Amino acid sequence: MVSRIMYRGAAAAVAIALSTAPAYAGSSESLLQRLHEKGILTDDEYAALLAEEQKETAAAHVATPAAGSTAAPASFDPDKMVKMTDSGIGLQVGPATIRFSGSVNGFYVHDNADTPTATTAVTGGVANVSGSNSSSIRNGLLPGFLVVNVSTQQEGWDVGATFGMYPGINSTAWGTFGANNGGQPTGLATAGIDFRQTFMTFGKPSFGTVKIGRDIGLFGSDAILNDITLLSSGTPGGNVAPGNTTLGRIGVGYIYTDFQPQITYSSPKFGGVQASVGVFQPLKSITGQDQTNADPGFQAKLTYDGDFGGVSAHLWAGGITQKHELVSGESYTGKGVDAGAKLTAGPITAVGYYYTAKGLGTTVLGLFDTGGAGNARSSDGFYVQALATFGKISVGGSYGESRLDYANDADMLANPTLVDTNMSYVGQLRYGLNSWVTLISEYTHTKSEAHNGNEAQSDALAVGGILFF
Repeated sequence: MVSRIMYRGAAAAVAIALSTAPAYAGSSESLLQRLHEKGILTDDEYAALLAEEQKETAAAHVATPAAGSTAAPASFDPDKMVKMTDSGIGLQVGPATIRFSGSVNGFYVHDNADTPTATTAVTGGVANVSGSNSSSIRNGLLPGFLVVNVSTQQEGWDVGATFGMYPGINSTAWGTFGANNGGQPTGLATAGIDFRQTFMTFGKPSFGTVKIGRDIGLFGSDAILNDITLLSSGTPGGNVAPGNTTLGRIGVGYIYTDFQPQITYSSPKFGGVQASVGVFQPLKSITGQDQTNADPGFQAKLTYDGDFGGVSAHLWAGGITQKHELVSGESYTGKGVDAGAKLTAGPITAVGYYYTAKGLGTTVLGLFDTGGAGNARSSDGFYVQALATFGKISVGGSYGESRLDYANDADMLANPTLVDTNMSYVGQLRYGLNSWVTLISEYTHTKSEAHNGNEAQSDALAVGGILFF
């Protein structure tokens, strides 16, 4: 078996002897040992020949059926193969590719909040008001997540299924908002799992893609996905009893897009331009009158990706509309439009975003969207940010506001402390420990102002890290 291996002098003769050795287990190794003991083989020659012999014996054992076996070798069937994916974490099982992606994060967040007084009451304000400062170990704007995607091609169609689980590290007080309720920092409590994504897709390069299931919305989605606080904390929200996530810049620059049941179509890209339009589960108002909504909601988004003289650009514009029918018989239409741009030149990336709406509310879709009589309130907001990266270190900052107007004079008289403006500015420092882990420190100042002049402020410091795979 090792007759192909030739060494100088006596080793050449050994190779010939091995080629004629009896073909029973261990025979060649025994011969090598005797030749070594007689001094025909040096120590180095013996070690090299023995290693090669053991390697060839092992290979032959794998390739040869067991003695007495009558089973014929299985024919090669590529549809029954299991192999690694070319990139990322996953495997290919026959005709399907299964990919896994995930994230874990945690931050120490210290919040210095205003003391509650008659002049710090702001209905709909996001700046914390508390009798004392607070500290927590909590998730940032992102909870953890584990996303499993299964994709294949069937009869010319690209088909996929996605399941996204988003568990937090903090114990949750279950209620109306599920895992997004406030926290419950006590013993024997459990963290919440926000199962945000369950959807299927099918499409072709020339046709586009249809998505059916639960996933992120279209309106406002690029605002949060390009926000630097997505990887950190931003405005903490409830910090004494933290829930699944912080607020980041939600309510201080944009309305949260949310993950919603939908049927959405996205076109192929034409010169960097892509259009998406979807039919959505109609949402009820969170703070308004009870509703019986007969019509679905509609959302759309147009994006462009291109390069202008070395400056890469991602531009987007979107819209949302939904008719709300009150149990009382009245109705209003919640609607809004938004637009934004992300520009990257060398080490610097800048983002600008703006939205305007009526009947959508502020912070979250359907929150403070109407007055007591069901009249729609107008709102708008924006944020600007920049992030500069030099090697492993990134330095960034952002500023944003969300504003809410009264529906009418009666609404003004009934709600004097209604929020007029929520604003924040953020300073952030990142260090890329490696390709998986980023360490982050951040300072956030948040201020909420009511229409009657009340004002609340809070200052938060966050230190922690986030891992992606």
